[in-house]
Amino acid sequence: MNDTKSRPWRPNATYPVPPEGWTGGSRLSAFIDAMIDIGQTGQVFGAHGIGKTATFFSHVAEAYPDTELVFVPAANLTPDDLLINAPVRDADTGELVLRQLVMSQLKPGKRFVLLIDDSLQAGETIQSQLMQIACDWTLGEHDLRALGCVGVFLSDNESLAETSTRRGDLAILDRMVTARVTANDTAWRTTLAAKYRDWDLRGVFGVWNSLDPATRELLSPRTVDHVLANAREGFPLRWGLPLVNGERLRLVERRADGRRGRDRDRTAEVLDRIAAALGVPNPATVPDPVRRVLRAAVRNRWSVLLQGPPGCGKTQLVRQTIREELGREPLYFSLPVTNVEDLCAPIPTADGTLENLMARQFTGGEPKAIVWDEYNRPKDKAAFAKLMEITQEWSLAGRRIENLRAQVAIQNPPYHLGRKLLVSRNNIAQATRFTASLTVEPEDIPANEWLIGTYGGVAETVLEWWKHDIDDDGRAWITKRTIERLVKLHERGLPLEMATIYLGEGEYAPVPLTALVDRLARRAVTGLGELARQVDAWEARLRRSREESGEGTNDSDVVHQVLANAELSQLRRYRKVVVRLVALLPPKLRATYLVGVAEDRQRFWVETFARMARQG
Repeated sequence: MNDTKSRPWRPNATYPVPPEGWTGGSRLSAFIDAMIDIGQTGQVFGAHGIGKTATFFSHVAEAYPDTELVFVPAANLTPDDLLINAPVRDADTGELVLRQLVMSQLKPGKRFVLLIDDSLQAGETIQSQLMQIACDWTLGEHDLRALGCVGVFLSDNESLAETSTRRGDLAILDRMVTARVTANDTAWRTTLAAKYRDWDLRGVFGVWNSLDPATRELLSPRTVDHVLANAREGFPLRWGLPLVNGERLRLVERRADGRRGRDRDRTAEVLDRIAAALGVPNPATVPDPVRRVLRAAVRNRWSVLLQGPPGCGKTQLVRQTIREELGREPLYFSLPVTNVEDLCAPIPTADGTLENLMARQFTGGEPKAIVWDEYNRPKDKAAFAKLMEITQEWSLAGRRIENLRAQVAIQNPPYHLGRKLLVSRNNIAQATRFTASLTVEPEDIPANEWLIGTYGGVAETVLEWWKHDIDDDGRAWITKRTIERLVKLHERGLPLEMATIYLGEGEYAPVPLTALVDRLARRAVTGLGELARQVDAWEARLRRSREESGEGTNDSDVVHQVLANAELSQLRRYRKVVVRLVALLPPKLRATYLVGVAEDRQRFWVETFARMARQG
C-alpha cells in the first residue's frame, strides 16, 4: 500500500471528498520528514503488512523528487553484498592497492534516502555492518553523507516469531529515534480506496474496525488488499488469506484468558461480511480454479502460491498455462537445487563499486513470469532470503526485474496421507506476500486429458479404473504421476505393483490392483468406450428405465456416472453416442452436467443439449 501526500485529491466511491482529518500524509510520512530534516537515524517498528515499506517508496518519490530511495532488504544480505575488499589500480601510481568497495546502490550519483528493511532479520555479521551505518552513517571507509545520503532508516516487526534478534546495546540504541507504528499510522485506507476506486470500501473498513486488535493484526491491510483482489476476480475470498505452515490462516479471536479457541473462529463470518459489504458473492470454489487463478496472475501482476499433494500435475499445468498466456516459457527455478549465485552475485567494477549482477534470465524487456517450484524445500536459507526480495518487491539486489508479469510458487503440504513431508516452515510475514494462495486437490488439475493425449487407450483404461474401481483413499495414493508409471510398466509387461509408491520393507501403497489387471486384460467393464460399442443395447435399457421411473434406475445411474466422469476429449470423440444416451436420462441428472464445471466442458454440454433438442 502506498502513502499519499501532496497528491491532488481524486474522488472515488469510498471517499468522494477527502476523509475527515486527512492532511495529505500520515504519521509515518511525517516521521520520515522529521528524520530527514534533523539528520537522525530513524528506526520504525510495526506489524507486517501495514504499509511501512510502501510508505517510504511513495512518500520519498512524491515529497523529494530529486532524491532516490535506496532499498536494502537486510534479510537477504550476505557479508560481501554491502562491502568487500578488492584489489584496484591506483589512479596516481598505477599500482594495485587493496580498497573497500561499497555496493553500487549506495553511490547513485544523487541525493538518496537509505531504507534498511527487515533489519532485525539479518545475521550477526550483517548486523555489525548495519550498526555502523545506523550510528555513524558510514560503511567501512565510506562516508554515506559524502555519497549523497540525506536519511537513514531501519524498519522491521519486533515479533521474535519473524526476526532473528533484538537490539539491546544501549550505545547503539542511543543513536536512533524510534517510532512504533500501527495500521492507523499509514494511509492504507485511502490507498485501497484509490486502488479499488469504483467500490465503496467503507463497509469493508467497518468490518475490519469491528475486530479485536489481535484479529486485526492477522487480517493485516496487505491481506485485506489480497481479499479484495480475489473478490474482484470472483474468486473465493479465502484465497486472499495466507497459508502459514501449510494451513490456511484462521481469524480466531482470543478468549478472556488470552488464548485462541475454535469456538472463536470468525473466518467465514468476516469474509462473508466483507463480500456483503462489496455486494459480491463469496463462492466456495470456482470451476477450473488453477488455470483461472494463473490467468488472473498474469493479467493483474500477482504472486500466487499453489499448495497440493505430490504427483498431481501442478508444475506441468502451471508451465503450460503460463506458456499459453505469455507466448513464451516461464523462468523456472527448482528451489532444492537453486543457489544464491543462480539468482545474482556481487562483483567489483572498474568505477570502484560493488555491482550485483542479475542472472541473465532476469534481464531484457520481454514479458516474464517466474515459477518457483518446490518453494518450501529451499537448498539453503541464503537462497530463500534472496527469493523473498523478489516475491515482495519484484526486484533483485535492488534492481527492478523488467516486465515481470507474474510469480507462481508451488509447494507440497507438510503432511499427506498421514505422513510428514520434508518441507520447511514459514511465518506470516513471508506467507502474506502472495495475492492468492490455493490449496490444490488432484481433481483441480486437468492432468487426465494430458495422460490420454500422451498415452492413448491404455491411459483411458487406467483412468476408468481410477475413477470407478477404487475408493477415495485409493485415489489419494494413486497420483497422476503414478498413473503414468502404471501405463509405462504395463506397456513393458512389468508387474504393476512396482509403479505404486514404495513404503519400505516390501510394502507398497495399499491399493488393490486386481480390477486394473482385469480392465487391461480387456475383460467386461463399463466405460464410455464400452457404452459406445453397445449403444443400441444401452439405449434400449434407458428407454425401459424411463418407463419404469421418471427418477431413474440403476441403468440410468450407470450411464450418468460414466458421462459425468468422462474426460472432455472422450465426450467429444463419442459425441453422437452421448447425444443419444443423454436424451434418455432424467432431467435432474442432465442438469448436473452444467453445474460447477469448466467453461469448455460447459460449452460442450450446452451444444449437446441444443443438438438433442433439434433431433427431438
